[in-house]
Amino acid sequence: MDQIINHAVLSLDFWQDTVTYEGCTMPAGTIGCEVLNIPDSTIGKLDTPCNVLNQLLQGMNTGSVDMELLPQVQQAAGEIISFLQTTSPFSRLNRSYFEQKLATIFSEEYMEDAKAYLQLTQQEQLICALTGQHGKATMLVRIAQVLGHLSYSLGQYKEALTKFAERLNEPDYDRTSDGYATMFGQFFQGEPTLSLDNPAWMTLTNASVQYVSAIRPGKTEPQLVKRMHYVSFVGMFRSDLFEGLCVGHAPKKCPICGRWFLTIDARHTKYCGGLAPGDQRGRTCRQIGNLRGREQRELADDHPIKAIYTRRMNTILQSTRRGKLDHETAATMKKLAKDKMLHAITDTTYAQSDYPKEMEQDTLLKEVLHRGRCNRT
Repeated sequence: MDQIINHAVLSLDFWQDTVTYEGCTMPAGTIGCEVLNIPDSTIGKLDTPCNVLNQLLQGMNTGSVDMELLPQVQQAAGEIISFLQTTSPFSRLNRSYFEQKLATIFSEEYMEDAKAYLQLTQQEQLICALTGQHGKATMLVRIAQVLGHLSYSLGQYKEALTKFAERLNEPDYDRTSDGYATMFGQFFQGEPTLSLDNPAWMTLTNASVQYVSAIRPGKTEPQLVKRMHYVSFVGMFRSDLFEGLCVGHAPKKCPICGRWFLTIDARHTKYCGGLAPGDQRGRTCRQIGNLRGREQRELADDHPIKAIYTRRMNTILQSTRRGKLDHETAATMKKLAKDKMLHAITDTTYAQSDYPKEMEQDTLLKEVLHRGRCNRT
């Protein structure tokens, strides 16, 4: 079977909690998660080239091949290739091979073979499938179907599975295999039907399973892997996403950049590791998120830095009420204490060394009195 409809393009190797695609091994669920990040506007750009291929398919369904469509079909194939190579997870494909192969398939030679093939009876076409005759025609039909349906099926995938991912992304949700199974059962209810109102059909995958002894990338010894062959890209993506759920992997939306990323354990990982948009220092979302979290913790009333400051404000107030401090000195001490607290928030070394001692009331009073004497001289 040709590479373009065999392992390298429409098949996945699953082993334990990983998946291998196009020579890349990654956590199961990775490529299904990546599809959630394809913008709707980008998918919309596929409508025109996909419609051209669907015109070709419609003619084939009636037993004819419109040779005048060939230039448009070739241009459409080129536009789809450009989309694939700039969009994850398709960007893992071998572009040079793909371009060369599609140029061969969408050619006058293949379309002429399709014209002859479509004149055969269904029984004769079945025999051709078994004997390999008219292989060019069957290849043309197969690839036109895969690429022609791409825009519509990607839209359906995002519409249904983004809603499912949003449910998994709810705060404090049980991000374990058991929790995912519970949510899966709640979201995909009832028997699968071909209805847009019933997402349960997404749980179906048209695939064949083959068990293979294969050497995985980066390994020297073979492992027994489950190789699944699919009839469409989107069926492959759904399968990968669901296989990931089975081993505790699930999509999570990053609150910094808004992109989906894959979590692989039950920890409540909040931020992705991609570059934060608009950050001039080139920091990742995780770095930005950790910094924000630290700032929020430091501004909490029970944070040690703020707790020291709050205690000092209380003792200064008590001393003022008891007449031990005049109002002017107390106000100066309060301002000085606040300055030191803000300094401690931005300087970890100071917070862990001099800050507690300098915030003692006697130390603050001495510094205020010292500054007052210096100002008078």
